[in-house]
Amino acid sequence: MSKALSTQQTIFWLRLATLFALCVPAANLAWRWYAGDLDPRPVTLATHATGDWAVVLLLVSLALTPARTLFDWSPLIHIRRRIGVAAALYALAHLLIYVLDQKWNLIVVATEIAKRFYLTIGFVALLALVALAVTSTNGWQRRLKRNWKRLHWLVYPAVAVALVHFFIQSKVKIGEAAFAAGLFLWLMLWRVLPAKLRTSFAGLLLLAIAATLGTVAIEATWYGLVNKIDPMRVLTANIDLDLLPRPAHKVLAVSLLVIVLVALRRGIAAANRLWTERYIRRTIPTS
Repeated sequence: MSKALSTQQTIFWLRLATLFALCVPAANLAWRWYAGDLDPRPVTLATHATGDWAVVLLLVSLALTPARTLFDWSPLIHIRRRIGVAAALYALAHLLIYVLDQKWNLIVVATEIAKRFYLTIGFVALLALVALAVTSTNGWQRRLKRNWKRLHWLVYPAVAVALVHFFIQSKVKIGEAAFAAGLFLWLMLWRVLPAKLRTSFAGLLLLAIAATLGTVAIEATWYGLVNKIDPMRVLTANIDLDLLPRPAHKVLAVSLLVIVLVALRRGIAAANRLWTERYIRRTIPTS
């Protein structure tokens, strides 16, 4: 009973802390806008900031499933819905600030969305995220039954489309978009790995290498196809120490950090089990 109560308390405080953390970026942005810290282009900067946070929160929501498995901490699953809904809300704010920039002229907004490819795909991703947020409740889960899981598979193409929108909007400076794409690649590769490899250090190391090389390939391909830059220049830049850190290096650093944290978590768990066994042997008579 006490263990169940302790778990409930952990989930309560985790949810509360998550709610507070999710509100911080919006509150900070609102305050900076009010204080004039976003001048001389407050609308543009706010549009970019809300879009960036939408992508960040989408990646965090996708990261909770591997995190729960790797760190063996089930309460994490109880904050996934909140983070996903928050990502949809930041994406919606991203659109609304753009509408504000167009002086609330919905005809102009609709025309721009239909005319500009990056706005079209961004709007499609937003519609998918809003649909997922609306149907994320327990009530909708009961109504849709098996179709609920099928519907929520839309999150994967929605994130992919949102990243393409991020790349196009970034123009030449695609470093942040490439880093986000590399993390998304890591999360997707983890999901397709065999179950045993997902939790083994060998699998995580293989994942780190694959995600890093994949990030290099994504960056080189984008520069080659869109900016007409020789992909070899991008490949060379990734081994030039003077140009550190590149997006691939950041993906590698995050991948290795995951391995270190998993090792620490398992080491602490093993030490606790060993201490418990010794304590039991010392305090409980064997005869």
